[in-house]
Amino acid sequence: MYEVLFRRFVKNHDKTALPEVRFAYGNLSGRVGIAVNFLLSAIKLALGLMSGAVSVVADAVHNLADAAASIATLLGFRLAAKPADAEHPFGHGRVEYIAGFCIAGLILLIGFKLLEASVEKILAPEPPEVSVSMLVILTASIALQLWLGRFNKTIGERIDSAAIRAAAADSLNDCIATVVVVASLAFHYATGIDIDGWAGVLVALFILHSGWEAARDTLQPLLGQPPDPALVEGIEKTVLKHRAITGVHDIIIHDYGPGRIFASVHAEVPASMDFLKAHEIIDGVEELLRRKYHIIVTVHMDPVVTDDPEVERARAEVEAIMRENKLGESIHDFRMTTAKGGGKKLIFDVEVAPACKMTNEDVRFFLTREIEERHPIYHPVIRVDRFFC
Repeated sequence: MYEVLFRRFVKNHDKTALPEVRFAYGNLSGRVGIAVNFLLSAIKLALGLMSGAVSVVADAVHNLADAAASIATLLGFRLAAKPADAEHPFGHGRVEYIAGFCIAGLILLIGFKLLEASVEKILAPEPPEVSVSMLVILTASIALQLWLGRFNKTIGERIDSAAIRAAAADSLNDCIATVVVVASLAFHYATGIDIDGWAGVLVALFILHSGWEAARDTLQPLLGQPPDPALVEGIEKTVLKHRAITGVHDIIIHDYGPGRIFASVHAEVPASMDFLKAHEIIDGVEELLRRKYHIIVTVHMDPVVTDDPEVERARAEVEAIMRENKLGESIHDFRMTTAKGGGKKLIFDVEVAPACKMTNEDVRFFLTREIEERHPIYHPVIRVDRFFC
């Protein structure tokens, strides 16, 4: 059924990398979420007020919050779809993350309020009036909430949207919360024992957990999380497919929102290669990455000496020292020149392992000492890099 809706309301629904397609999916998710959650909220609020069940009212308010969240998601997608301008040269894609974070804040606020109301119901209990028809209607609402959650999850995964995945998680948690409400009311109907306030507490805790998860998932991209390892690996493999390129390093990926990813890569080519030929190869790699991953990439060309045994031997020695001391294994931009006063100057960059607790200066001092003690003719000039991926 989902595919039928996608084909009906999303033009070019299979081309999810296109900004206009992402917007269409977000628009569909928002509109469906608003309609379903307003319907569920109205039904549950009526049942809760008529029966005096605080847990049902809490569930209704949760659905109302979900409707408001869908409105925020819809507005977020509309703003994110705005083209780049002079004040925002990288576009407005991160508005989607901000919308998701606002949704999470709203969910947390409602969770605290409902927790407070439920505790008051425990301290001053008023048994609800439960009927079979009420239980049937609430049970039917679970199926609708489950459908909405799966619907949003499918869209969120398809277009890689944190905001829609947050809405999906909340809808699926709604199902659990409503199951708790139905179970507590059925228990009261069968035994006469009132646990409505306790059920309300459980629903509030579900809401708070959902809000926390949503806040975490939307805040990480804003703070700057590591890029998708699959994307990093894909870039490396794509660049190294060209036989003229001997190595890749310093991959840096900037995420300005879905569909607005910029990257820079350093590609090593033999120093003996014709400059214009190497430049032509690099241009081709940039275009290939753009078409394959829909990202804007700048590839920096690093000439590397590949036919000098002395340089290769010195590089192997440095890599061995790094492995022995668990500093990492990756060095790049390695070259050897004649030092003033005799000896050889080793100039290179080193990528330090994430687990290394040493400062950059300590790493530089340690490696310099180790190299000079083992090979007094070498004089290292080291720049320390930290992993960005």
